Amino acid sequence: MDKVGMYRTHIKNILQQYGNYLPSSNEVETQYVFDTERDHYQLFQVGWEGYHWTHGCILHLDIKDNKIWIQHNGTEAGIADELVSLGIPKDDIVLGFQHPYKRKYTGFAER
Repeated sequence: MDKVGMYRTHIKNILQQYGNYLPSSNEVETQYVFDTERDHYQLFQVGWEGYHWTHGCILHLDIKDNKIWIQHNGTEAGIADELVSLGIPKDDIVLGFQHPYKRKYTGFAER
């Protein structure tokens, strides 16, 4: 399997693992968005909790220029560190949610 194919597999597995931990009810649905053609991957929750509408992105990762970009992490977990533990080099992980001038201090790729 090529590098990007491996990254796709790891990202899908991580999103599915986190989706399994999310609280669920008959009214709130966990949704997975796997756009393998454009390499956008998201974990969402959508639905009603009583009288409160829930619609939110939990995780959003992209693959751009053969690197994994973490665009949003709404969990308490260190997704970047999980990716490293799976064998993905820090040079192939970009913390997209960090301002570009701060990325050089993160220990991960700047771009």
